[in-house]
Amino acid sequence: MGIAGLAKFSTVDFPGRLAAVVFTAGCNYDCFYCHNRQLIPFSGQEELPLAEVWAFLQKRKGLLDGVVVSGGEATFWQGLSEFLARCKANGFATKLDTNGSRPEVVRRLLAEGLLDYVAVDYKAPFDRYPAVCGLGVDPEKVKETFALLLAQDKVSFEARTTVFPTLSEQELVRMAQEAPVFPRYVLNGYRKPELFCEKDREQIEQKPYSRQELERFVRLLLPYQPNCALGTV
Repeated sequence: MGIAGLAKFSTVDFPGRLAAVVFTAGCNYDCFYCHNRQLIPFSGQEELPLAEVWAFLQKRKGLLDGVVVSGGEATFWQGLSEFLARCKANGFATKLDTNGSRPEVVRRLLAEGLLDYVAVDYKAPFDRYPAVCGLGVDPEKVKETFALLLAQDKVSFEARTTVFPTLSEQELVRMAQEAPVFPRYVLNGYRKPELFCEKDREQIEQKPYSRQELERFVRLLLPYQPNCALGTV
């Protein structure tokens, strides 16, 4: 497994920083609304040579503030620690996007001082994780990731939820109630993915929530998650 893509410039993926985004291949989740479905298979092939990524980053030293490692699920990438360490050594702040399923990896990266920011996807009410993310998914691992991030104060952390059309208002409230209070909790709008499984078409094609509805959801969750905010719509 290796690097599958590179977004050379982003103003929205790393709060407060201009960043490049590195996408790794392979994911242990199979969320029906995934926008990077082509990255789910663990192909073991490196589509973008690491040397090319470093050549680009070397040219952007002093121009970019940070590097985001996303996926897929980046915690399955064997070279993750080495990549983050090299980013830090070259003056880049580092951010990890994760589904939270591998708390042992997040714990090690925190202990090694390799992260400046972590974003964890909070997919659905915990009892709906297998239905939304695939059979065999263990939401207890996500809870463990939340707990270890909340137990430290050196690395900034957020949880984020894509409010897909079949996620109800009542379920959002339940999510806010059953999770710990996050230092930042972001609700993002849903966009229909270009690539999806035919069996999911009915869910995929449902009407997205409007900005006004999402703003109402934020207000609705504030009593339980006082740091809730609207993200991308």
